[in-house]
Amino acid sequence: MNRTADICLILEGAYPHVAGGVSSWMHDMIKGQPDLTFHVVALTATADPRPLKYDLPPNVVGFTQIPLQLGPGPSRRPRGLDRLFDALDAPLDRMLRQGGLADLAAVIDVLAPHRGRLGSQALLESEDAWRLVQRMYERGLPGASFIDYFWSWRALMGGLFQMLLTPLPPARAYHCISTGYAGLLAARARIETGRPAFITEHGIYTNERRIEIAMADWLHERAPTGFSLKRGARDLRDFWIDAFRAYARVCYQAMDPIVTLYGDNQLMQRRDGAPEAALRVIPNGVDFERFSAVPPVEDKQALEIALIGRVVPIKDVKTYIRAAGILKQRFPDLIAYVMGPTEEDPVYAKECLTLAKHLKLTDTVIFTGAVKLDDYLGRLDALALTSLSEAQPLVVLEAGAAGVPSVTTDVGCCRELLFGMAGENPALGAGGAVTPGADPEATANALAGILANPARRRAMGQAMQARVRQTYNKPDIMAIYGELYRRLAAAPGLPPLRMTAEAA
Repeated sequence: MNRTADICLILEGAYPHVAGGVSSWMHDMIKGQPDLTFHVVALTATADPRPLKYDLPPNVVGFTQIPLQLGPGPSRRPRGLDRLFDALDAPLDRMLRQGGLADLAAVIDVLAPHRGRLGSQALLESEDAWRLVQRMYERGLPGASFIDYFWSWRALMGGLFQMLLTPLPPARAYHCISTGYAGLLAARARIETGRPAFITEHGIYTNERRIEIAMADWLHERAPTGFSLKRGARDLRDFWIDAFRAYARVCYQAMDPIVTLYGDNQLMQRRDGAPEAALRVIPNGVDFERFSAVPPVEDKQALEIALIGRVVPIKDVKTYIRAAGILKQRFPDLIAYVMGPTEEDPVYAKECLTLAKHLKLTDTVIFTGAVKLDDYLGRLDALALTSLSEAQPLVVLEAGAAGVPSVTTDVGCCRELLFGMAGENPALGAGGAVTPGADPEATANALAGILANPARRRAMGQAMQARVRQTYNKPDIMAIYGELYRRLAAAPGLPPLRMTAEAA
């Protein structure tokens, strides 16, 4: 029998099977609350066992891997399957269009009595499922290819049904780290158990899916509209986007609070249906005591900068290399480190090495691989971040804790990190500079303005150090989450939300 954990953590495509980023944050969060118990739910693409990238802390009392693929289920056709699909039709269709949590509750009411007796053979492959797909296609996307619609429906509904049929670990509160399928499972927990649920979003799941869907070559392009300014008819891309927005909408309606790392993310959360009263910002934190203790290296012979991150296209390392080439003309002895693993995208890493060689920068641009930052931060005069997308890059805060200013692209909350949140009290001043993306010259000019002026560089470093201490110190953030976890785990149970399909 599963032990009831204080907190059930629900993650999709992350901890403990993927290292870095959100996974590191989650691992530190669990270790930072040793008096609380956790059950970790990891949603994975398939049921295949996957190696763990982290040793689960001793206060993790349960671990469940849930594949997004719905299992086949019993081969025998369940009795009353036609009536089940008739009851499922209206609330499922409403939820995917513009419905909300009550519609998800109605879908659960239909499916819950049949748990253990339903799988893909009944819900995705039966004649009754085929008839439901036809009805939804005719109502929602009659101009699209039916066969493409069918496979899209099967993929989206398979994950939905799996989240509503799989066993739910018992917990006093539920915490998901994204909307999508993790958010659906957390919303179901709120509906069925009456226990509190909340969400912390680092990036915004629906926005990330929009980007993927827009770039997907497995989805047909919209029909051309010629010179018309009017948008063409809805197509499969809309179906996918609408489904993920629906999943976000029901998740947000079940969550309180709805946490993100910085204020601008709330614009997208509101757009996808998050209620204003539940919105809250809790930033990430770094170990200020550790990084502020790194001593500066005083006897250096050259100026040194670094890009710290994976060598992958989203980090736009090539812009950084080109900026280093421009800077070298002004600072001939410059050293420009690239600190991060190269294994994730070997083709891109090779292109970066080739670019450095082509620009005659092999003695300037140094690829170190993964490093312990404490060994290098004391040498750095400035940090560069040329990423095309970020949420709240911890490397800016880690460098800032060591008194190192940064030049970043205008992504995520970088501007907020470098210049302070609105209403910062006391106002601490600039901790670096922000530049447009994919602009080597702007990056080089901003770095040169810091490197050429030691007094300015020192003032910016001091501003960043004070800001990290004041707002982004990890023990303070851990305490905020600890208080939130304890309050929700101790809260009296809410009435489970139930709604029959007939009443929806």
